[in-house]
Amino acid sequence: MKHILYILLFLPTLIFSQEKIEGIIVEITEQKTRLPLPGANVYWLDSTIGTTTDIDGKFSIPYNKEHTKLVISYVGYKTDTLTISTPKHVKHALKATSELDEITVTSRKQATSKSYMQSANVTFVSSDELLKAACCNLSESFETNPSIDVNFADAVTGTRQIKMLGLTSPYILITAENIPTIRGASQAYGLSFTPGTWVENIQITKGAGSVVNGFESIAGQINTELVKPATDNQLFVNLYGASSERMEANVHLNTKVSDKWSTGLYLHGNTHDKKHDVNNDGFMDMPIYNQINLMNRWQYTNPEKGFVSFINLSYLDDSKQMGQLNFNPDTDKLTTNAWGSEIDTRRFDVSVKTGYVNPDIPWQSIGVQTAFSSHKQNSYFGLNQYDILHNSLYVNGIYNTIISDSRHKIKTGVSYTYDHYDELVLAADYERTENSVGAFMEYNFDDLEKLNLTAGLRIDRHNVLGTFVTPRLHAKYSIWEKSALRASFGRGKRSASIFAENQNIFSTGRTIMISNVVPSGNHRDGYGLDPEIAWNYGVSFLQGFNLFGNKADITFDYYRTDFQNQIVVDYENPREINFYNLDGASFANSFQVELNYNVFEGFDFRTAYKYYDIKTQYNSGKLEKPLTPKHRVFANMSYETKRKDNFAQWKFDATYNWLGEQRFSSTVSNPVQYRLPEYTPTVGTLNVQVTKVFSEKFEIYLGGENITNVRQDNPILAADDPFGPNFDTTFVYGPIFGSMYYAGLRFKIK
Repeated sequence: MKHILYILLFLPTLIFSQEKIEGIIVEITEQKTRLPLPGANVYWLDSTIGTTTDIDGKFSIPYNKEHTKLVISYVGYKTDTLTISTPKHVKHALKATSELDEITVTSRKQATSKSYMQSANVTFVSSDELLKAACCNLSESFETNPSIDVNFADAVTGTRQIKMLGLTSPYILITAENIPTIRGASQAYGLSFTPGTWVENIQITKGAGSVVNGFESIAGQINTELVKPATDNQLFVNLYGASSERMEANVHLNTKVSDKWSTGLYLHGNTHDKKHDVNNDGFMDMPIYNQINLMNRWQYTNPEKGFVSFINLSYLDDSKQMGQLNFNPDTDKLTTNAWGSEIDTRRFDVSVKTGYVNPDIPWQSIGVQTAFSSHKQNSYFGLNQYDILHNSLYVNGIYNTIISDSRHKIKTGVSYTYDHYDELVLAADYERTENSVGAFMEYNFDDLEKLNLTAGLRIDRHNVLGTFVTPRLHAKYSIWEKSALRASFGRGKRSASIFAENQNIFSTGRTIMISNVVPSGNHRDGYGLDPEIAWNYGVSFLQGFNLFGNKADITFDYYRTDFQNQIVVDYENPREINFYNLDGASFANSFQVELNYNVFEGFDFRTAYKYYDIKTQYNSGKLEKPLTPKHRVFANMSYETKRKDNFAQWKFDATYNWLGEQRFSSTVSNPVQYRLPEYTPTVGTLNVQVTKVFSEKFEIYLGGENITNVRQDNPILAADDPFGPNFDTTFVYGPIFGSMYYAGLRFKIK
């Protein structure tokens, strides 16, 4: 730490050498002539040092021996990266996107990285990072990332929930290739419906997201980019087996149909048929389940005409059974013979994305995104029945262009959403339709040296939320070399699906109430609650430096979310769960410091500390949010041996998470045997994995989760009386199953 402080104190005084790189950037026309390209971006990779070419295509940029990769880009042209070892005059020709000759730069790819250039606070998570945890679905993809908190939603379904900035997933815009996917009916279990092998990379944006993607984002955005048929392996097989007897299989089949068309078939299946009860409370520690997940993906690329398109068709069949060991669904369903639960989900998705880049004016482009999904869930939890059908349509049209030169960019467009919900909740029926039409504009200014600013505004007309404006702003300023000071603010508004987003409430003996009224009858206008509205503000500082001759960076983040209105989910009466409109203050403060350090070649170390201050005004007073630790410590170490000519190497990874004490919601009015302390114990878990790469085609991996065998004692309250008023499965703060070990293999043919 002493060395880091010295570097941070003296780094502002460091200046570049007077040496410069000078050159000219040209474009190659269809007639093969070379013309100067004014306004092209020229900058050093992983730095904030950059410039633009003048009217004659000429540029001059400071040179430092630490910088070896010079990036040259221009909207509508292929971005090139040049290796520079000594100062010299550079003359380089950029090719329009209609001539996509591939340029390869050989370097060690970072598994997780942050940009010094972008205005938004974005973390890029590559497929290499996802492989560190052998993740089998998206909900298990964040174990090695300190920005996302992962925990179980309850003690019976095995569902993992995520949080960002202390807020649960409904406040996070979760998209697949910038199309909203996990929302409405899929909020509770949707993260487990995207297999990890389908994901090419993930972008995590803290704070208010972009207005281009909608108005619902409050805490941030998580966007997944899926593998592409044209670039994915021709054949990919991943087999996985765990000591819990969980088995998974993934198969990718990709083929090039013609010069312009490629297609891929992606198959995923998982099963778990073993009943476990490690803590001897009579309940399964994890569900038994089966899932089949299929996706057919088509890719069309016509660079001569400027068109690219993706068509996705997917189908999911997922079934789970939870509850007591002696529960038999054929004889005990919705009876008091034994407590049990089943969740059966069928989901169908189709999406089409089409982009057009004008070959004559390559900085102008048009994109259209269209997606339809139908999500049907039939389920019961003990004596509580919950069914939902959610049909959704999303359309977004985007136009991109520049003003004067590529330092000034504009995105504008229109969007339309349609959602129809039909829910059966206990004895009540809730049916509603929501639709909105919106228009947006986003301006970005990037001087390629110090300032990058993105300002967006959208206006939407919603049949339930009314007409409203959503402003968003992200700004980045580089104070000195390898620094990025960021600030952001934005407004989010959303209509909460209170039952779909909080399905763990059904696995309790509590009485469910909305504004102190028990649900009953038929409802065609929602739940009678106001929309949720919040403002998010944040500042972040990223500083890169060299520590003992190796690269490192440190990040400080602070974000605050203030709710103007929130649907409060109140557990403070142990006999009830009450939903009502916020009457008072509700806020979430999040502070995080993160250090990344390449200790030596092949060995990376990442550590973070996070502090939360989250409080809400409940009917019983202003209280800390239950089951949210104020303090969290994270550490990850990974090591890769040097890759041999045949791609053979070893990979080692270890991740440690420590969670501070968490507040239990009140149980003081329960009988003595069913009372809990005010706070949980602290929890520390350790995950490890070893991967042996034999060749470019084949590798195996072995790993362990929670190898210290930390377990929460008695995670189910009143497990001996599951149909009584004190039964509750939601008091989960740590692992339930204990240690779990796994092994798997990956085989691929390019």
